[in-house]
Amino acid sequence: MTIYYTDGSASPNPGPGGFAVIRNLQPWILGSEDGETTNIRMEGKALIAALQDADGAPCVIYTDSEFWINVVTKWAPGWEKRGWTKKGGEIKNLDIVQELYELYSNSQAELRWVRGHEGDEGNELADEWANRARLGERI
Repeated sequence: MTIYYTDGSASPNPGPGGFAVIRNLQPWILGSEDGETTNIRMEGKALIAALQDADGAPCVIYTDSEFWINVVTKWAPGWEKRGWTKKGGEIKNLDIVQELYELYSNSQAELRWVRGHEGDEGNELADEWANRARLGERI
């Protein structure tokens, strides 16, 4: 089974950003955005890239973003039922929310949370390469 680690970076936040997908402990996909983006958007884009790469095959995706795990497993189903609205206002990053939820809903992926910056090899690689991507490095 394929194992992914994902991470996103923006510095300053908001500012230029990058994301990384590590597949089986190897840098696999990097992406970046110039201008104003956020680490939250970059984390979401990394998860999207991993799900696209998996293409429906069973996989495990590790992320240090509890936010995005909650979005796709807890909150998005209700938002979708309410026409992509939520109590209390707009859904931020709706473009990423919808794309990520669609991909996840049609996948065999298991999302797992990993505590960031605690020495997990895959998470540390994802963090390093997300920062490299933000600075313009490519694989």
